[in-house]
Amino acid sequence: MKSAGVPFTEIYRTLGLSRNTVSSWLYGSRSKINASTDRRCPFCAKPARPVDHPSDYAYLLGIYLGDGHLLTTGRVPLLKVACDLRYPGVIAEAGAAMLACGARVVGHQHREGRDDVRSSWMHWPCLLPQHGPGRKHERTIRLEPWQQPVVGAFPGRFLRGLFHSDGCRTDNRIVSAGRAYTYPRYLFVNESADIMGLCQDALDMLGLNWRMCRRNMLSVARRGDVAKLDRHVGAKY
Repeated sequence: MKSAGVPFTEIYRTLGLSRNTVSSWLYGSRSKINASTDRRCPFCAKPARPVDHPSDYAYLLGIYLGDGHLLTTGRVPLLKVACDLRYPGVIAEAGAAMLACGARVVGHQHREGRDDVRSSWMHWPCLLPQHGPGRKHERTIRLEPWQQPVVGAFPGRFLRGLFHSDGCRTDNRIVSAGRAYTYPRYLFVNESADIMGLCQDALDMLGLNWRMCRRNMLSVARRGDVAKLDRHVGAKY
């Protein structure tokens, strides 16, 4: 079929076999993948190698777990991160992180007050193995063994991605003994208990105190902790 010019997609669909199985028949083992692919993806390379630009990867992983979506039903996987149009700095940083991690092109799609930062690349599923069918809070989200040292080395960048997607720095106003007080605090809101746990773990790595305001909301409010988190996150811009 291949020699007759039949497209690869049509071959594996006609045979009723997986893409990987047919690919191994036609092209051999993954170790024979071309050198340019090996340089871009740490898991298609044999032997596997560390992630390029781990600081940017930690940020991208955080923002993906918050507002990202990986569409794998098309010909080439499409990564989308929904960003609020009010924060052009976050939009730019999300796109820059995609490029640093290996994407060749980043595009934008504006929709009702948001900008979907988009990039098509065959290796997004390799780099973001947390993707899957359904909503994130309805499935298990765990870091792979190779991701843990990356987040462990750059917990601040990981938190920056999380807070840029599902968090904020805001002023809290309280009244005590007839006097009003205003102080800054960070809030992180996510329906996934697993993602919330990853946020808690990263805060623990930085030695920051946090508390749960409710089941799906975390707060960092002590003055010293807010100041420390400012060095890693800060207000959205």
